Amino acid sequence: MTTQILTTLMFSLAFLSCDFRKSVNKDLTTGLITKGDGLSCEEVWLSVNEEKVERNTFVYGEIFYLHFSNIEGFSKVDENVFPGMLMWVTDEAGDTVFQTEDMCAAYDNGLNLSPLLLKANLTVGNPMHSNHKYTVFIKIWDKKDKGTFTAEMPFNIIENDKISIVKNNISYNEIYLYSVDRDKAIIDGSVAFNESVYLIFEGLSGFIEDNGTVFPGLKFLATDNSNNIIIDYPDLFSSYTETGISPVDFKTQIYVNMKFTQGEINNPIHCETLIFDKKSNSNIKVSTYVNVY
Repeated sequence: MTTQILTTLMFSLAFLSCDFRKSVNKDLTTGLITKGDGLSCEEVWLSVNEEKVERNTFVYGEIFYLHFSNIEGFSKVDENVFPGMLMWVTDEAGDTVFQTEDMCAAYDNGLNLSPLLLKANLTVGNPMHSNHKYTVFIKIWDKKDKGTFTAEMPFNIIENDKISIVKNNISYNEIYLYSVDRDKAIIDGSVAFNESVYLIFEGLSGFIEDNGTVFPGLKFLATDNSNNIIIDYPDLFSSYTETGISPVDFKTQIYVNMKFTQGEINNPIHCETLIFDKKSNSNIKVSTYVNVY
């Protein structure tokens, strides 16, 4: 009996040793699935704005990071390791909508870091769209051996609920605030003095065409909490009243450029945009608040 128990124990230890770097884990909160085959990772986690998060729903334009902490199992050459890393995103039909090149391609001479930390960031923007579901995939591999570590996570993209939209026979793909200076979407409505901020409209349609052109108008009004007028544009498209605009160019993207100069402002600032069709009664009204610091 004793011999049989020892034999079984030795077999189990040998089995575990052979599969030491094989793993499958799933995070029930985010749906994140990781698999290791020859490579292991101490922890995989997500962050937004340098803060750890446990969610897989993101606002259109938001940026999230996937962190891979203490990856081990790489073959070493002169104490250096040679990781490769790819990321791609698929839509609900399984079609690839976005894919990177090797994100570690710059490290031709390898890395000598301990612990080894890798991370990848994804901006949930075009060609992805709000109110849709996607899956992000990460593959990490050993360029000097066969070891791999993979991660996949389903995620949802939603519209920014801080932007109110009222449609009247006008449709759109995306509407969002964007900082030119920071090269990122503004999710929380916070902007700096003298920062170039765009309110961007993509995919606007529903305007009547006349001789291959559309005739939109755009009114923009920004007032502070004391009802002082900060910006007032009666019609940003007044110069096109007679000539019109190419419907293709208009549908691709238009924007309102706003910049708040240094001075006394009673936050929050209410921004209201009305885009209207000069050939019909169709329009779309967009309202949001920003805080300027």
